Amino acid sequence: MRFLNQQPAYDLTYSDVFMAPNRSSVRSRHDVDLTSRDGLGLSLPLTVANMTAVSGRRMAETVARRGGIAVLPQDIPVEFVVKAIGRVKSSPVTFETPVVLAPTTTVGEALALIPKRAHGTAVVVDEARRPIGLFAPADGVGVDRFVQVRDVMTTDLTLVGAATEPQEVFDALASTRHRLAIGVDADGALVGVMSQRGAVRCGIYAPALDERGRLRIGVALGISGDAEGRARALLDAHADVLVMDTAHGHQERMMDALALVRPVRDAYADTTGVRVPIVAGNVVTAQGTADLIDAGADVVKVGVGPGAMCTTRMQTGVGRPQFSAVIECAQAAAEAGGAIWADGGVRHPRDVALALAAGAGSVMVGSWFAGTNESTGEVLTDADGRQYKESFGMASARAVRSRTRARSAYERARASLFEEGISSSRMYLDPARPGVEDLLDWITSGVRSSCTYAGARSLAEFQEKAVVGVQSPSGYEEGRPIPVSWG
Repeated sequence: MRFLNQQPAYDLTYSDVFMAPNRSSVRSRHDVDLTSRDGLGLSLPLTVANMTAVSGRRMAETVARRGGIAVLPQDIPVEFVVKAIGRVKSSPVTFETPVVLAPTTTVGEALALIPKRAHGTAVVVDEARRPIGLFAPADGVGVDRFVQVRDVMTTDLTLVGAATEPQEVFDALASTRHRLAIGVDADGALVGVMSQRGAVRCGIYAPALDERGRLRIGVALGISGDAEGRARALLDAHADVLVMDTAHGHQERMMDALALVRPVRDAYADTTGVRVPIVAGNVVTAQGTADLIDAGADVVKVGVGPGAMCTTRMQTGVGRPQFSAVIECAQAAAEAGGAIWADGGVRHPRDVALALAAGAGSVMVGSWFAGTNESTGEVLTDADGRQYKESFGMASARAVRSRTRARSAYERARASLFEEGISSSRMYLDPARPGVEDLLDWITSGVRSSCTYAGARSLAEFQEKAVVGVQSPSGYEEGRPIPVSWG
């Protein structure tokens, strides 16, 4: 990447810069290879932040089907994490995991469960898990909430074999005019569901799979407590990435934790032949990046204070504008034989493209994904009828209470005094993009277009060829679309 004019002496964030187009021979967005440059080889260079309000089992499997990876938070007890990993690993790779109902489930219960999936429909199965009906919110209109779904479900179904190609599923749905096809195995038992849009996505995205062809998932662990023991349990559960996570990554306790976890990872690799990457952070300097890689990290998380839920900069003055932090840390990581994740501060597809142009191996997204069907929170409705989910920072008082639940009441009270995050924020669901896959489509489209403008067929070429300029705040505003007339 180079600057269009001279690089300024001050630091920049994403809204401070723009990309200039180059002469390009790339004919189509689909000619662009978006494989991540972080050593994970993800077909989509996106990771979901290890935030309790964002990343859970549903998020993990959905994102992995489209080529990214989600990181489960460190606050979850290890036994529940192990169970979540197992659920993700057993999920279908092509078909989506549906909400499953028994015939005797009440309409009220069904309506509460359906928002957990973007396709907005539940499958009703018998005792042998054979599909016998579909239930959508429209089936519950004007119906008593204690009525059982078997009395109102749709029984006209499109059933397809589990090995059916996505294009065949698309054609079948076009023929039947049904919203969802239901995949079944040789015994007729439910495997998953697929919409026409889902079938199209299967032709665009390649799933993130482990060495056994299962969906991939990452897990975070803190630097306090038994990091060594937690790492061993997570590896035994087949976690695909270990993320050593703390707000201030450039500290001795992080180095000590890496010194404990890396031998555990190496021993696991010797036994299984699978080398699980270790990610550590967060830092914003070249020295911090080099020190973490030297201590055993394969990937370094970059970003202090740019997240939507983070108050660190306003409370402490510590942090750095994210674009400059990514440029410097990416260069340091490359020189040390590692890579970085750009963590935080992305609010538009352009920001993801800029982070990748600056050298990020992958981009970590948190609050942006909180307002989706797949995030962990419950869908709530405000006074104006708008749907939202609550989000909170991982250094907020709310998160600290959860993370210190095993300590004494006095110790928890002491810890709660030192919060650096918002404890409750409303992240509204975008009616046009309510699911995380909708946002992935939007981001991917933008990044692919950015690469074609730069004349790049891969992210390595993108970083090499990208030309960036500095703009004024009014220049940034000029680029924003205007949804209504200004006259």
